[in-house]
Amino acid sequence: MSEPFRIFETDQYLKDLTALRLSEGSARYRKITGMVYEQLRENPYFGRNIKKLRNWKPETWRYRIGNYRLFYVIDDTVRIVSIVSLEPRSSAYT
Repeated sequence: MSEPFRIFETDQYLKDLTALRLSEGSARYRKITGMVYEQLRENPYFGRNIKKLRNWKPETWRYRIGNYRLFYVIDDTVRIVSIVSLEPRSSAYT
């Protein structure tokens, strides 16, 4: 079995996550830091809620969490998933 990916959280993502926790409570926060992180550590390329975004540079992936989108970049050479931001669907792609 290959080594799991490590998670890197950008300052912007941590700010977004804190805002989510303050506005919606801890249930969605626990889902993200528990279930979503585990999925990204094991296989950030494939999952029910994972899609690679087209025409984004650098190559960016998104994880759908209800009406929120978690955006991340994968560095396969050092096996790191860099979580870039967490945004509401309504403003995520503009």
